[in-house]
Amino acid sequence: MAIEHNGIAGPYFEYDGLPAQHVVDKDLPLIHPYGPVTPGRYLTPGGGRLTIRPAEKRAHTRITLDHLGCPAQVTDEKDAAFMRLAQAAEGYCVQARCRHHAAYSGGVLRIFEVRKGSIELTAFVRAALAVELGDFTPTDRLFQETEALVGPVRRDGEGDQASGG
Repeated sequence: MAIEHNGIAGPYFEYDGLPAQHVVDKDLPLIHPYGPVTPGRYLTPGGGRLTIRPAEKRAHTRITLDHLGCPAQVTDEKDAAFMRLAQAAEGYCVQARCRHHAAYSGGVLRIFEVRKGSIELTAFVRAALAVELGDFTPTDRLFQETEALVGPVRRDGEGDQASGG
């Protein structure tokens, strides 16, 4: 398995028609949108690198998705969809009183924390992969299900009252 080296300079290589990947990522497996979801590091169908691992907060799983070298994945529409996905996960944390930021930063690096026992990990990862491919339906569905269960979640620009959990 390759070591995670976000943001380092070349050399890059072409991989199965995807955007150029860093040479340290050449041995990463390609994750299939409908395949099994297990902890590890993968190349995604949209040209990103996906890492799934336990978070520092044991009640969470951390999912990192970076799109370094892939400007097609950094659009306003996709940023908004990834933010809705982060907010869907955060809604469950609000209910469990482990309020923290909707672990998200726009652009090429997206970090999510999903509370175990809330959104199924497979559904969350498949929604993220669908956003990469331009399908926002799974993300919108997760967002609506979260709001139906836990009430409205914080939107962009609303108060940012974060605490560890």
